[in-house]
Amino acid sequence: MSERQAPLPRRLTAPAPGWSVEADVVIVGSGIAGLSTALRYVELDPTGRVVLVTKDVLSTGSTRWAQGGIAAVVDPSDAPVAHMVDTVVAGRELCAPEAVRTLVTEGPEALHWLIDRGTSFDRTTAGELALTREGGHRARRIAHAGGDATGAEIQRALSDAVKAEPRVELIEHAFVPDLLLGNGVARGVTVHVMGEGERDGVGAAHAGAVVLATGGIGQAFASTTNPEVSTGDGVALGLRAGASARDLEFVQFHPTVLWLGADARGQQPLISEAVRGEGAFLVDAAGRRFMRDRHELADLAPRDVVAQGIAEAMAATGADHVFLDARHFGARMWQERFPTILASCRKHGIDPVTDLIPVAPAAHYASGGLTTDLHGATDVPGLYAVGEVACTGVHGANRLASNSLLESVVFAHRVAERLAQHAATAADPASRAAGAAEEPPDGDPSSGLVSPTVVPHVRAAMSRYVGVVRDAEGLERALRELDALAVDSANADAEPGTPAWEATNLLTVARTLTAAALHRARRLPACRPTARTEPTNVAVLIGGKAMSVDRSRGTARLPDHLLAELAEVTKGDVRRRGAEAVERLIADALDEDLDCEGIGADVTTDATIPAAQIRTADVVARADGVVAGLPLAEAVFWMVADGIMEVERHAADGDRVRRGDVLMTVTARTRHLLTAERTALNLMTHLSGVATATRAWVDAVAGTRARVRDSRKTHLGLRSVEKYAVRCGGGVNHRFGLCDAALIKDNHVLAAGGVAEAVRAVRAVYPDVPLEVEVDRIEQIEPALAAGAEEILLDNFSVPELREAVALVKGRARLESSGGLTLSVASRVAETGVDYLAVGALTHSSPALDIALDLRESH
Repeated sequence: MSERQAPLPRRLTAPAPGWSVEADVVIVGSGIAGLSTALRYVELDPTGRVVLVTKDVLSTGSTRWAQGGIAAVVDPSDAPVAHMVDTVVAGRELCAPEAVRTLVTEGPEALHWLIDRGTSFDRTTAGELALTREGGHRARRIAHAGGDATGAEIQRALSDAVKAEPRVELIEHAFVPDLLLGNGVARGVTVHVMGEGERDGVGAAHAGAVVLATGGIGQAFASTTNPEVSTGDGVALGLRAGASARDLEFVQFHPTVLWLGADARGQQPLISEAVRGEGAFLVDAAGRRFMRDRHELADLAPRDVVAQGIAEAMAATGADHVFLDARHFGARMWQERFPTILASCRKHGIDPVTDLIPVAPAAHYASGGLTTDLHGATDVPGLYAVGEVACTGVHGANRLASNSLLESVVFAHRVAERLAQHAATAADPASRAAGAAEEPPDGDPSSGLVSPTVVPHVRAAMSRYVGVVRDAEGLERALRELDALAVDSANADAEPGTPAWEATNLLTVARTLTAAALHRARRLPACRPTARTEPTNVAVLIGGKAMSVDRSRGTARLPDHLLAELAEVTKGDVRRRGAEAVERLIADALDEDLDCEGIGADVTTDATIPAAQIRTADVVARADGVVAGLPLAEAVFWMVADGIMEVERHAADGDRVRRGDVLMTVTARTRHLLTAERTALNLMTHLSGVATATRAWVDAVAGTRARVRDSRKTHLGLRSVEKYAVRCGGGVNHRFGLCDAALIKDNHVLAAGGVAEAVRAVRAVYPDVPLEVEVDRIEQIEPALAAGAEEILLDNFSVPELREAVALVKGRARLESSGGLTLSVASRVAETGVDYLAVGALTHSSPALDIALDLRESH
């Protein structure tokens, strides 16, 4: 089946605006993402003004339904790298590592910001945050409020703060059909809103930037945990404006949603993962605990694993649900820890104190969305997205429990920071003119609507073919049905208004999502967790045109300090400058180990080490010497671990080290430590050997004016790093190549007909390059000087001959002694007054310094 574009509207049919409002920023959506963006923006910009548009009332949305909590590393026994690993393992290695690191490292500050804005989280008797554990987490790091009413408490606190802020203007009961772009730019755009009361009908909100915080897409499925307002409005709006979406096929189905019967539709009550975090477990219709043998975390496995397990258990027993057993909690724990869930169950005739709770998976969370950078910017200039509508890359194929609330605050703050620095004002005349320039003409052929009558059919197709269990055949069938709905005859009678706008958005998102899922099913193999091959994501445009893309937000960009150090490694190399040269060298070195066709992994560690196991390893000197290559080794670990690691250095390049000294400590997944070990040590042992040998020569000539330098006798592909190691040892570099200085040797003299002739020939073609002449007899020195040599290389001169040469030259040129040098004569050679001792053996044949990687015992 071809991935043709479905005939979906590029603009929603809507009346022309009849009123307008202006602000610096217009934010669409009033959940945790939108409210956090608004509050943080006005905090950062003392004169900033925001218009906040929400489809219903301020408190309506997905945030208030969030039960479990918000994940952040605040317990001293926890670690950021552990949270990062849990996130990427749950995300099936398809997370963007820079986004994950951003989330985890900025998460604690975001949590405390919520507390400072009035959110009251549950506390222990000692006054500390009460932390729980949820699926996929290997530590208790989930802060919660009201037992199981975290989202409601956050929504309350942020809503109160927004209502108290006079520079945030709220427009409730307002639907946003589309952006109006000026020359493809959303800065200074017009936004249609459907208002009630004070502002009736369609209006326009002019702003310097637009932020979409519209939430999820759950209402595209027949059964969901999402509220009625979650109709994919932001994703559809962004797609119509020309933005791309990514990872849209990765819909998370919450495994434990209260089963209300085979005919139940719409929003279903959620049974929080925190219930399993406190010890509840799943059983099938026969009473079997089916998750025990599926995953090391059993009932607390990542959500996609549990949902698949439930689907298989249901298929095996012929039942349409399984059960959650939490009867052992007792009444008091249910009342104190999970009062909301207890009330919801009892409302539907189930008492979890005494009864098994019937549960089944339902659409819960969109891990993908509009493609954004780490500051929320989409492909459309001036258009930002944050929260569930956005795809930062944090979640990969499956969101780790309780990362969503955290992501919303962390990236809301980043969006606000970017806007405070760069946003244009709504009053900019050019912006206003650009926005008006693209008002759609009457009868715009790209405009259209979908009839609300097709919505049940959209949901039926999505739940049947694009649910927990998918295959290519079913996805193709879903696309055919969705395409047919796009041209349904009922669409011709659709009237502009919220029902038709929502229906159009649902079909747009459903069709685009399904095309992405089919593209993945057909073309993208499963990724091995230790493979260096880039995991591949799917990007989609409106109409469902899908394309494979390397995960452009990772491999993780090396941190700035490391890039600066790697750039220093190549300092002076006229052939390849910058950190990129060293990154290529490391990548090539890793490919020697991992570039195996069809595998692309360290097969031993892949087979023997659990994917989520984390260990700490020490890089240890096994002999006395001088260390070199620490930045390169760190870069190796970083590239293999995709940045999901922590590192601490205990030495610096150029330091003298003793046997047993710990040079660097790295904490990462055990798989990555062992995969990176050999390449990291190959570089460090070799470069430290070069630095150690160089230091011995430098020590030997101490007290003289002579300096020790290298030659071009280097190993293939390693010249830059070997010459760097010479500098670490206290030496200096000679030529990096044949292009950065002219060196006239005996063969050049012979071919040119004499020293003077050779020098003149060089100067005629390359008048500005440094000029060196190699001589092997005293009588050749004066002609070389007369010809203009700036440096004379004295090849295989004895100590007395060196003294004679120094006296003859009298500072008219620099002098280098080379050939036949040994450490035993180094000081006598240096004392002759030559400027340099050239030691080709430094880079060519220095013995390696023994360095090892010691894995610490687990605790």
